[in-house]
Amino acid sequence: MRTMLRSKIHRARVTQCNVDYEGSITIDKSLMEAADILPYERVDVLNINNAARFSTYVIEGKRDSGEICLNGAAARLVAKDDLVIILSYHEVHDEEAATVTPRLVYVDSENRIIETKREKDWAKDLISSM
Repeated sequence: MRTMLRSKIHRARVTQCNVDYEGSITIDKSLMEAADILPYERVDVLNINNAARFSTYVIEGKRDSGEICLNGAAARLVAKDDLVIILSYHEVHDEEAATVTPRLVYVDSENRIIETKREKDWAKDLISSM
């Protein structure tokens, strides 16, 4: 089995930090659906501004709100307006790994979806060139 990227929300802007909440990341429901991320699913968050990288779970935010809110301890690793990349993964059998094509969600400065696409099957090209 291999752990492969399933989806990515690229360069989302943090709209709020709430250190007093128990923990998690609240994500606009529209973004969750576009990236095929479910409530309570584990995600990795990569902070482009300070290079922090951490895992947390997702809480559904209001649809079309643009909300990206880090809660609890994770709120100490970001600041409002930081840019983050949110990644989800899945386990696949070795023979499936070369055919994985992640779902990519690109957003504007207000976290509105500007493009969604499937990543080119780079792993298959890489393997075939070896």
